[in-house]
Parts: sequence; C-alpha cells; structure tokens
Amino acid sequence: MNDRLQRVHSSRSAAVKAGLDHPVIDTDVHVNDFAPVLEDYVAQYGGNKLVDALRKALGGRFVTRNGGGKDWYQQSAEERQFHRTLRAPWWARVTRNTYDLATYTLPALLHERLGEQGSDYSILFPNDVLSPAAAGSEYRQPLHRAINHFHADQYRPYADRLTPVAGIPLHSPREGIEELEFAVKTLGLKVINIAGGVRRPIRAIAEKYPAAEHPEIAKQVGYIDFYGIDSEHDYDPFWAKVVELGVPVTTHYGSQGWTGRQSISNYMNNHIGHFADGSQAFAKALFFGGVTRRFPGLRVGLLEGGADWGSHVYTHLVDRWEKRNRHAVRNYDPAEADIELLASLFERHGGDLLKGRTLDKTTLLRDSLGISALPHSREPNESEIDDFALAGIEKVEDIRDRWVNNFYFGSEADDRTVAAAFNDKVNPLGVKINAIWSSDVGHWDVPEFTEPLAETWDLVQQSVISAADFRAFVFENPHRFYTEANPRFFEGTEVGRKLAAKKGTP
Repeated sequence: MNDRLQRVHSSRSAAVKAGLDHPVIDTDVHVNDFAPVLEDYVAQYGGNKLVDALRKALGGRFVTRNGGGKDWYQQSAEERQFHRTLRAPWWARVTRNTYDLATYTLPALLHERLGEQGSDYSILFPNDVLSPAAAGSEYRQPLHRAINHFHADQYRPYADRLTPVAGIPLHSPREGIEELEFAVKTLGLKVINIAGGVRRPIRAIAEKYPAAEHPEIAKQVGYIDFYGIDSEHDYDPFWAKVVELGVPVTTHYGSQGWTGRQSISNYMNNHIGHFADGSQAFAKALFFGGVTRRFPGLRVGLLEGGADWGSHVYTHLVDRWEKRNRHAVRNYDPAEADIELLASLFERHGGDLLKGRTLDKTTLLRDSLGISALPHSREPNESEIDDFALAGIEKVEDIRDRWVNNFYFGSEADDRTVAAAFNDKVNPLGVKINAIWSSDVGHWDVPEFTEPLAETWDLVQQSVISAADFRAFVFENPHRFYTEANPRFFEGTEVGRKLAAKKGTP
C-alpha cells in the first residue's frame, strides 16, 4: 500500500465517510496564497504600484497601531492603556503541522487529500480574498480583480472537487456589480464572498472634522452600513444581479473591535462570538430592510458564527413581532390609556400613596409612567410604528419564509451548539434552521486536516444530533444552499457524478 492510500485508510473521517450513502460538501476551507505567484498576477493588473498596495493591505489587515505608528507589540502596557490599542488576532494559521500547511498552499495536494478529509467537494476561501477591501479606493477594484483571477486560474484544473470564492467589494452597488459580472462571466467563478458591512463616516462629524485634518477622529468615529437598512445607497440592483446570475452569497463577517470586543490584552476576549454578532447585524439588516422579501431567491451563507444564533434570532423575531406588530404595539400607545379609569382607580386605591394630594388628570399619565417613558418631542405617527413594515410581515409564516429560507448558517465540525438549529421543538412553527457543515480547516481551530468529519460524527454518537441531522448538515443543506441559487452548480463535479450514479441505480 502506498503512502497516500495508507493515509486515506487510517483517517477517522475516511472511515466515517465509508459508511455514508451520500456525498459530503465542505462549505468553508481556508487556503493560503503563494505570495510570489500571486504578486505576478497583481503586477499584470497594475505593475509594482499595485503590488505595493497589496502588500500594504495585507500587512495592515490585523495590525493595530497608536497615533505614533507603533503596533501593539512595540507598545508598553501603559501605552496600550493610554491609546486603547486593540489586541488583534495572532498565530491564526496552521504551521507546526507542516504537511497540512503545504496542503492549504498547494492546490494539487489539497485536491489529492480530500479523500482523507472525507469530503467530496469543498468551497475555498483564500485567507486574503477580501484583503483588498483595506486598500484605498483607487486600488480596491483592480486588486479584487487580480486576486480573483489568480484564484480562478489556480483552482480551475481541480474544479471537479474544489471551487474558490470571488471576493466582491461593496463600497457601492456599482463596484459590486462590476466585479460580480467579471468574476462570474469572465472568470467562471460561482460563489462570492463579501464583507457584511462597510464602515462609513458620519457626515455631520466628518464635515466638522475632515479626515485629512483629523485622521484620528476619522479612525474612531463612524458607522457600519450593512446594506439592507438605513443605507445611503440602494443595494437592490446588486442583489438583483446576484439572483440573476445564480450566485450564492457568503460572508465571514466579524465584530472584533466593536463595543464589548475591545480588550487591549486578550484576543480570545475579542474573538468568542464575534462572527455570530457580525453576521447577525448583517442578516437582520437584510431582513428588516426587506431584502429577503424583495429577493426570495437570494441565498446567503453566514459562516464561522455557528448555527445556534440563527435559531435564537428567528425565535426572537417571532416573539417580538407577536408583541410589537403594528396592531399589538397599540397596547403601549399612551393615547390608548383611559385617563378617567386611571383617575378613578387612584381615587379608590391610592389614598396611602397620595396622602391628600389632588390628582391632576392632565399630568396623571406622565406622573404614573415617569418622565423616562414619555421623553420625545412628539408621538410616532402611523408610518413610524411598525418596525416590520419593510420586511412585509403579516403573519409568523412570513418571518419563517424571509429568515429561514434565505439564510444558511455555517457551523464548524465540533460545535455542539449546532443542536439548536435542528431542535424543531423549540424553533417556531417546528422548523429546522439551515446549518451547513463548515470544517474551517486552514485556521487555528482545526489543527488536523483529517479530523472534522469524524468530530461531527462524534456528535451523533453522543446524541447531540441525530443521524438524519448529520446527513442534513454535511450534505442536504449545503446542496440545497448552492443549487437553490444555481440548479447547475454541481454539474461536472464529484457531487454531481455521485448523485447521477445514484439516480441510475435500480
């Protein structure tokens, strides 16, 4: 037996795979870009100037500095406290396991080793696919285009089992559409990866403190545009183009550095839960902004945050709609209070409290509720009372259709909280949330390439999820995610071949 076959047969995951009657689809594999070859591609798009812009974007992606330009490691503890310099990610990729390091860098080796991992098809997220978003506006689009071109060429020979995502900038709908069309129509890529939001200046502050004159203020003060609600741009043309081209949308959007994730000493404090929080903000913006209502064919994969948050947000959407839909919210309208009844109840039951005070009916409601309950200059008008209006929610089933149907939640192999996604006794209307299997190999949380599928099967053996849930997790949900966006997604792939062969079996 040669070395390769020995490795395949000795893998725990390969043993699990041997007992399955369905393919396995890995929705989240992180690969490295071999810098010299990548830079050759970038140079073709913009010469050395663009290569320098790439290096600057990559080198500053996880670096936090003070006003004097010192990074976290150059600062003393006192300086970090003074500047509140965030502790950024460090040692985030596999190195000691050098065979795996090579696997994530060499497309041919990754393709060869999928059997050891137990997967039939993998969606690849190169670690630097969205780095150009950190570049200046003049470099952002050409860098995205060059990197996407590089990835398309690198993995095209292995398209039967591997496909890389295209990184799409979304600072404006126009640039997003331009790069989407190039990635799909010219490069043949079929999945996109976007940041879940774009940081923008608050105009009232930016006008008073221009960024050129006050860079530190510009760095600290701004807001995040999540595309779906309260945006200064209309992103509907972009979502329409996504649906037209049949492209699944994915994001690994995080929230490190947001309030509550600003430790100056501890990366783990900033990390735990940050993908879930970032993706939640993005997904809620699409839901409340009516994007999932207007584009029911839009399919969005929210990766690395686990699937449990998708379940609890769905549940809370239902709970809150039942209490604060446009009819129910009238229960809290001050105009609905019966002042005469309130006064009579005070007269009958308030003697000990009033101690001889005379009731003033004109102020009784405010006196009873407290000033904090009625602080506004006026009450909201009819068009301002329904937070679910843009989403078009008229019944609970609408929430299901515009949350559960559109969103898929990447959950990693050993994440026990995935059980929440499959708990149809808890989820409203008895539904299961669309959890999709995401090995996340290539990052620090997976020290061994071949372990993830076996770790997920361990959850079945421990009765965390059922065998049917396992099948939905590693095959049915991922397959539905990609094919609902593009029915031909798996044509010519190992998954397509196996499904066709199974159909042909008597």
